[in-house]
Amino acid sequence: MSESAGEQPTLGSQFKKFSVFGLTHQQATPQTAGITLSNADKWFKQAGVIPKMVTTTDTSICFSKLKQKKIDFKDFKKYLEDIAATKKIPLEELKSKLINCGDPGTNHATKAVSGGAVGRLTDTSKYTGQHKERFDESGKGKGKAGREDLHANDGYVSGYKEKGSYNDKH
Repeated sequence: MSESAGEQPTLGSQFKKFSVFGLTHQQATPQTAGITLSNADKWFKQAGVIPKMVTTTDTSICFSKLKQKKIDFKDFKKYLEDIAATKKIPLEELKSKLINCGDPGTNHATKAVSGGAVGRLTDTSKYTGQHKERFDESGKGKGKAGREDLHANDGYVSGYKEKGSYNDKH
């Protein structure tokens, strides 16, 4: 969801993106418009504002002054002014960092490891015996079908008694 070619992001467009970051498509409705403290802090961290210019304690104190769980864009601008005044940061510098930090994303804190021992352990082509049956030709897991013998349960069941059968009469 990046800006169109040649179109610069604005504080408003970034606010919309970070407001719905982490929400499912169904949760991101006009009725849920607004940004939470958590998403504001994620935005500040991505922009490099936290911890270099302010702390999460500073943002929490300023956010709590608004007495809301989510704030709209108008209140967000007041929030930024309050943070800038409290921490003696130029407001335009703060806004510039927030505008130019890019689209919301994860910080890739947990990257998948593939080299060394992990690579050998996760190479399904080297599995033998029962474990080999848990994966298809491409190395993708079969799930429960690979771990258990699944039966259709539509045939004869031991102990089944049909009405009028031999077992009922004796």
